[in-house]
Amino acid sequence: MRPIHSGLGNSRCRAIAALLACIAGSALIVPAAIGRADEVQPFRLCADPTNLPFSSNSPSQPGFYVEIGQALARALGRPIAYDWYKSYFGKRTVRVTLLGKQCDAMIGLPRSEDFMGPAVIFSSTVAREGYALVTAKDRTISGVDDLRGKRVAVQFASTPQNLLATRDDIQKVTVLSPEEGMQALDRGKADVAFIWGPVAGWLNKTVYQDRYRVQLTEGEGLSWDAAIGFAKASTELRDQIDAVLPDLERTIADLKVKYGLPTGQPLRLSAVQTPAGTTTGAGTGVAQVANVVATETKGDALASNAEAVGQGKEIFNGTCAHCHGPDAIQSERKIDLRLLRHRYGDEMREKFLTTVHEGRPAKGMPSWKEVFTDGQFDSIYAFLLTVQTESND
Repeated sequence: MRPIHSGLGNSRCRAIAALLACIAGSALIVPAAIGRADEVQPFRLCADPTNLPFSSNSPSQPGFYVEIGQALARALGRPIAYDWYKSYFGKRTVRVTLLGKQCDAMIGLPRSEDFMGPAVIFSSTVAREGYALVTAKDRTISGVDDLRGKRVAVQFASTPQNLLATRDDIQKVTVLSPEEGMQALDRGKADVAFIWGPVAGWLNKTVYQDRYRVQLTEGEGLSWDAAIGFAKASTELRDQIDAVLPDLERTIADLKVKYGLPTGQPLRLSAVQTPAGTTTGAGTGVAQVANVVATETKGDALASNAEAVGQGKEIFNGTCAHCHGPDAIQSERKIDLRLLRHRYGDEMREKFLTTVHEGRPAKGMPSWKEVFTDGQFDSIYAFLLTVQTESND
């Protein structure tokens, strides 16, 4: 009988041993699960994949903002992840990406409560950005009066154009982009380019072999502080980043040089003295004068109804710019709306109306006929007339 009992005892022991092994195995699983829950989460950065010098999805040339994001992630001890969204960081982009919780932060937003109201909070300033005066290296501009008698390339509807609008002694050469401004300067069609500084500096470094002086300006509408934006609930992350930003000052300074961003003391242009001796700024009155100047410069390319153009531009930048570029400035020819007249000639209006009404679903463009009125479509078309060109080179 004892062997039988012994056998039963052995079976029971084996069963108990198996149960204990199972329990032990389960116990080993729990810490692993806890480890996954405690795993360091990535620092998610929203950025444009094709917006150098600021951002790019190219590992060999990430861009100024992306490299700042990478440095921040290292300082925080977190991996970095990207949410690429093709745009130029307008308000619509912020709503879709940052406020849509697709990312934790967006670098390069204007540090102003007026930008998105209380929905977005900001870090400390990471850079000062604005328009710049681009000249030959042996030419120094110390004020607007130094532009007297000069041909100055200014971007259509920009603050520099508004600022110089009342100066009859300064010849304005209207361009549609910083690229065109640099081309006008390089081809001898302008003596000075008064254009967006970061792009001017980047082009000077990468295309023009650093042969121009790029002098940053400051003043109302000419420059502003760029910061890192967060959704309003992300105060803890904002505070963490503010705590490490001082340690990255040297890194950020080196990145400015790497990407050609203008450095040095900016030239303040707070007001313009007209030939008659009166002073004007960049307010509404000057903007209205700029419309007249633009009309004279561009001829029938500018619709006569400036109000319709303004409304169309606002609608376009709020709805269409994330694909077609802000103010319709786009380097990809297939979606460059500045080439509509070049492509379609007299059929331009008909092609425009057909496309916006019916959309191009196969190419990702929805139908807008249930969204906008005919009057709004007319305004958008009036705006597009102002930017038509024969080439985007």
